[in-house]
Amino acid sequence: MVNKFLFFLLFFVGFTFATLAQEEKSTPKEDTQLDSIQTDLKSQGIVVKDSVFKKRVEINPLAPAKAAFYSAIIPGLGQVYNKRYWKVPIVYAALGASIYAYDYNNTQYKRFRTAFKSRQAGFTDDEFYDLAPFSDTELTEPEFSTDALQDAQENFQRDRDLMVLVTIGLYVLNIIDANVDSHLKQFNVDDNLSVDFQPYLDYNEITAQPNYGMALTIKF
Repeated sequence: MVNKFLFFLLFFVGFTFATLAQEEKSTPKEDTQLDSIQTDLKSQGIVVKDSVFKKRVEINPLAPAKAAFYSAIIPGLGQVYNKRYWKVPIVYAALGASIYAYDYNNTQYKRFRTAFKSRQAGFTDDEFYDLAPFSDTELTEPEFSTDALQDAQENFQRDRDLMVLVTIGLYVLNIIDANVDSHLKQFNVDDNLSVDFQPYLDYNEITAQPNYGMALTIKF
């Protein structure tokens, strides 16, 4: 049961972070003013058509590192820094589930280990020797054998140690998600980033001969 729970937990968290962390950044700003280059061109009598020259939103190269640092200090804080508030419950649900699973397996491991050590010492008063202690029937054989106690404690120990690795993995994934998401938020996907080829046709005012060519437009 623990293994199935672990599988679905890792699948859900991994799929969520891998797909939703790559969502598009927020709508670009509509306020696009002419920059100094366009102003210089206009002062020289050159007409700048459309809105080729636009001021870009400044990129903060330290933002991904900050987001990762915040998530390393407090899980989910990097997601808050990236304004991905909906991810915070996912982070804490995943970490909380893994910590709960660790605590459960650790508690069960201690119970069976204590009973096993008591049985090895020759005592028959552990909680698994007689599962119905108020019964009038005297047991000739323990209801939980010594071998069964050993197998149980080993299984719970293995699952406990596995949950330690899962918790560490989720913590690291939380940091990676904050870092990658911050990078993606600053990734420029503006429609103005393009290269366009258009046919060019003009007439020589002196000879009245047509001039053919190809116009290359590069937008940054």
